[in-house]
Amino acid sequence: MAKNSHGASKPSKPENEYFVREDAESKRRLAFQTKRQIAAKELERLKELHWNHCPKCGLEMHPMELAGVEVDVCFPCGGVFLDKGDIEHLRRAHARRPGVTDAILNWFSEETKHPIKD
Repeated sequence: MAKNSHGASKPSKPENEYFVREDAESKRRLAFQTKRQIAAKELERLKELHWNHCPKCGLEMHPMELAGVEVDVCFPCGGVFLDKGDIEHLRRAHARRPGVTDAILNWFSEETKHPIKD
């Protein structure tokens, strides 16, 4: 440390750079943490806003049982929506009776094995 004109210790240039870097890193961590908290809050807000609503028309969906699987049905637009694992369950349930349903479910079998990750 160098001394200033009053005899007090003054940080050297390397010490100043160290403290500036430490301050910047602390602010970066705080900003990242704040961003993560805001993102989590926004995700929760969106979940509350859209939970059990049709992704096509936005109206309320209703649970129905189809071949032992609970699916979400939107009566206004006719959409039927499956949760993770439901396609595979339905495919196995209909494997004994091959037909159009089995063919359609097979279209999605690869996507259920290797879903897109966030």
